[in-house]
Amino acid sequence: MKQIKQTGGYALLPFLVFVFTFLSAGILLDDFYALPAPVAVVLGIIAAFFILRGSVEAKVEALIRGCGDTKIVTMCLIYLLAGAFATVTKAVGGVDATVNLGLSVLPVQYLGLGVFLLAAFLSTATGTSVGAIVALGPIVVGLANQSHTSLPLLLGTLLGGAMFGDNLSFISDTTIAATQTQGCSMRDKFRVNILIAGPAALVTLVLLLITGLATPAVPGALPAVQEGYWLLVLPYLLVIALAISGMNVFVVLTLGTLSSGALGLINHQLDVLQFSRSVYEGFTGMIEIFLLSMLTGGLAQMVSEAGGIAFLLKKISKATKGYTSAQAGIGALVGGTNTAIANNTVSIVVTGEVAKEISTKYSIDKRKTAAIIDVFACVVQGLLPYGAQILILLSFTEGQLSFIDVWSYAWYIYLLLVFALLAIYTPFVDHFLAKEPADEATVAAL
Repeated sequence: MKQIKQTGGYALLPFLVFVFTFLSAGILLDDFYALPAPVAVVLGIIAAFFILRGSVEAKVEALIRGCGDTKIVTMCLIYLLAGAFATVTKAVGGVDATVNLGLSVLPVQYLGLGVFLLAAFLSTATGTSVGAIVALGPIVVGLANQSHTSLPLLLGTLLGGAMFGDNLSFISDTTIAATQTQGCSMRDKFRVNILIAGPAALVTLVLLLITGLATPAVPGALPAVQEGYWLLVLPYLLVIALAISGMNVFVVLTLGTLSSGALGLINHQLDVLQFSRSVYEGFTGMIEIFLLSMLTGGLAQMVSEAGGIAFLLKKISKATKGYTSAQAGIGALVGGTNTAIANNTVSIVVTGEVAKEISTKYSIDKRKTAAIIDVFACVVQGLLPYGAQILILLSFTEGQLSFIDVWSYAWYIYLLLVFALLAIYTPFVDHFLAKEPADEATVAAL
């Protein structure tokens, strides 16, 4: 088999072309999503063919090996199924039912607390923070006006709740990327992750409860419950329950999609053809992240075979002094990458292999590494002024607020960072891991 020649740090240049292209386009166009990320990766791959040394055949073989890696293919298939589930469930009214059901039972004086819980549930059930923000944003702005509740408070709360689910959801692309790159099961990553995110969420709820006590009640400000709402939430609950039980993720998402489709057929919201089209629409909605993951895997393989990953590991190793600093280094690596490219999933995919190598060298449990990279990517993504989450939130305010106003009340994200650092610098997560064996059966099933 032909090999690409080893060139050390020089081999990282194609990757830098990808990052620089993505970052420059975002800055120049004032929109970090204007240039499709897969196109930026393709430019990096083209650069690799010119920059890396070796035969064209060796480079093509490395690219194909990376694109066809088992972890990459598994990740891409999960993306497709997650997209199908989200689209079908939305088509039968699951998102609207969840939003209105949650808001209908909230006392207005605890609106902030309720918005956090609802955003957390919706983003966990759907696997997307952006989706939760898009669904809840206009409603939250309207409720803030009706109830005279602080709009920055509610938007900061919505942002925190949305990032909670983005970080923890079993069908979130960040969870899929984190677990697949580190080789651990979603349930194992969730159990470690909840040790970090759970306390952060609880403290946030306490703060919102205290804040809500000063908010006056406004009768009739919230929507009424409509018949059948509870039924439409069941597919979300089913997916969460089955995923926590440890069932294979492919089976979980397939059952979730079928249950949503069955509800649509029973309620005459969908026919068989519409259900099929919704499934396909879900597939096509994930094409960008599908291509991004596949092409990034190919680029990473080319860079790795040329010695770029080994060079990067050597440099990071010099900055680390042991087990604890290695974890902090992993967090800084994914956080810094996310700052550059404003996409937490891409950041995890790009840095996943390096994080895995560092974890192996310093004997960091892969379950903890998966949680760390997802948490740090989540924290940075949630606070980026040019990230999708902040930009969408601010679009609902029609220029009334700035990102600093939202930052002031993004309490959950700050607390998530605090508890992540505690997980690194104190042994409470390690004690849990020592008592709980990894779910190797589930990993094998994936």
